[in-house]
Amino acid sequence: MADLSTSRHASLSRGTSRNGSFRPSPGSIPDAPGVYKFRDAHGRVIYVGKAKSLRSRLSSYFADPAGLHPRTRQMVTTAADVEWTVVTTEVEALQLEYNWIKEFDPRFNVRYRDDKTYPVLAVTLNEEFPRPHVYRGPRKKGVRYFGPYAHAWAIRETLDLLLRVFPARTCSNGVFRRHQQIGRPCLLGYIDKCAAPCVGDVSPERHREIVEQLCDFLGGRTEGMVRELEREMTAASDQLDFERAARLRDDIGALRRVMEKQAVVFSDGTDADVVAFAHDELEAAVQVFHVRGGRVRGQRGWVVDRDEVPDEHTAHDSADTTDAVRAQLVDQFLAQFYGEQAELAAQAESAGPPVPREVLVPALPDDADAIAEWLSGLRGSKVRLRVPQRGDKRALAETVERNAKEALTQHKLRRASDLSSRSAALNELQDLLGLDTAPLRIECIDISHIQGADVVASLVVFEDGIPRKSEYRRFAIKEAAEKGDVASIAEVVRRRFARYLAEAEAAAGGDTPAADGDNPANPANPANPANPANPDAPEPQDPKQRKFAYPPNLLVVDGAGPQATAAADVLGDLGITDIAVIGLAKRLEEVWLPADEFPVILPRTADALYLLQRVRDEAHRFAIRYHRDKRAKSVRASELDAVPGLGKARKAALIKHFGSVKKLKQARVEDIAEVKGFGAATAETVYAALHGAPHEVPDKDGQQ
Repeated sequence: MADLSTSRHASLSRGTSRNGSFRPSPGSIPDAPGVYKFRDAHGRVIYVGKAKSLRSRLSSYFADPAGLHPRTRQMVTTAADVEWTVVTTEVEALQLEYNWIKEFDPRFNVRYRDDKTYPVLAVTLNEEFPRPHVYRGPRKKGVRYFGPYAHAWAIRETLDLLLRVFPARTCSNGVFRRHQQIGRPCLLGYIDKCAAPCVGDVSPERHREIVEQLCDFLGGRTEGMVRELEREMTAASDQLDFERAARLRDDIGALRRVMEKQAVVFSDGTDADVVAFAHDELEAAVQVFHVRGGRVRGQRGWVVDRDEVPDEHTAHDSADTTDAVRAQLVDQFLAQFYGEQAELAAQAESAGPPVPREVLVPALPDDADAIAEWLSGLRGSKVRLRVPQRGDKRALAETVERNAKEALTQHKLRRASDLSSRSAALNELQDLLGLDTAPLRIECIDISHIQGADVVASLVVFEDGIPRKSEYRRFAIKEAAEKGDVASIAEVVRRRFARYLAEAEAAAGGDTPAADGDNPANPANPANPANPANPDAPEPQDPKQRKFAYPPNLLVVDGAGPQATAAADVLGDLGITDIAVIGLAKRLEEVWLPADEFPVILPRTADALYLLQRVRDEAHRFAIRYHRDKRAKSVRASELDAVPGLGKARKAALIKHFGSVKKLKQARVEDIAEVKGFGAATAETVYAALHGAPHEVPDKDGQQ
């Protein structure tokens, strides 16, 4: 990419939301392609956009407020600063915009996140005995993925049919090792749905060949395999081997049933993604059908809010035509979706190209040529971006659009009651606690420990009454672990808001805060823990986790008056006076205000109380999970600490091989010696330390 030159406009206008208060002079904005960022009064990036001409685009945001689109007006009045980066081409602008949206997660940008995690069929080709299994999560190297599927049961149903033809092992590594030890296959091995490599019925080479055939079938080489099985069936029948012919006939039937589940839409082996949208004034739904080899092999969908999306193409134009909206949504969707697909493909070396040969969309954006060039770069060959006009592809596009409309309808029916109850809860909470505004952002802190050991804390975040899990934080209590819950609450509040002040100070000075991950090693930065002038400042975070710069409207601590007072005192010491603090006691669900003698009793049926309980329970769940993880690690380490000469790497190897200390204790010396890095002498030492006595090896006569 060419050199990027960045320009930042003037000084930050803190606490100012009037339109034009931070407006740069038109002459200071370059008339060149680039990407721009709007920040709020706290320095948080709230919108990222790209433009062919930065001067023309940014000037349109500072027109008469009455003429702005409501969504654009909301963004501009929330912003307090704007900065831009000049690039050479539109393709560079597209790439930089995607990177910044991913990095900063701006609230006014559309983010196409699945409302659920779609399962895929993963095949672990990086193992000696590969296995297909249902998987959700990040991509891994050496694993091949097929899907996504709408439901996990669809994968299991398909896999169950295919196992009679391709009997690959599907068990976990622990189950596989157990059957290796006992020398008997599992039930699937007895019913011929597994080749039983665990007991040596097939060699590793033959088992890998079975798995590769399964991958070929899932990858689209279906007709050739069916024809090959038909030839084998005919040959077996001619040789009067009717039992084998009948088995092959059943295998062919199983493969055809799997193929019937994947609808044939094109006969020319089309490789394409078909994208369609449905939208109203507030929300938009997108559906994608993945067509590979002429068959629909996957489907996924999203629903996003449109009430916070500035119309970046025509920010000054209030005409919200269907084609213009679709073109804008297509522009936003393609950059985000295929950018993430390219990252997933890079993580999984055996994955196919992240972009198909053709992408069919309902409308072309203004920068369609730049997007097509960028997609071609991701694929490594030419990608066509077009609107289908007639024939089968047009018919499929209409089918995808009907699915998008149905998804939007179902989403609105599910969400209607939820939106009203959350709005009522926030407004009720404002009235009952006497807050200036409804607490749109709530943070809650909870402490977890067992009799003062392994003290940890959690901080959870709710925005608009919905958990924002990407901003959850965990704290290992350092200084106050032995002083009780009140001191622990105070420590967490101090550490969390010390980070907030450090980032706010850095933003006010025109620098990118260290918490944003741009300058973590600068010793002059107050957020650097190596800075001796500020030893209490927390350590810099990963660039993807720069969320402490945004303060809550309401801070909830799990506890009664002392906990709430301790939290409020810390905020007062730090000079923070605009954050409300309450404590929520578990016993009678009482709400405690700092320094008050008596609690506030909310009505038992109040939506506000239900919301506070949900926030507190989520913080409690998150803290307990962290505490259990930490305690489990310390327990495992403590039991193996008794083994002399056993270092950290060998302890980890034992736990990884056997799964737990309990299973390790059940192992023989010979089993321990099979672990990589262990010999007979070391295995004897481990066995003796775990059993409290030397391991006696039988002599040649079988005597002890």
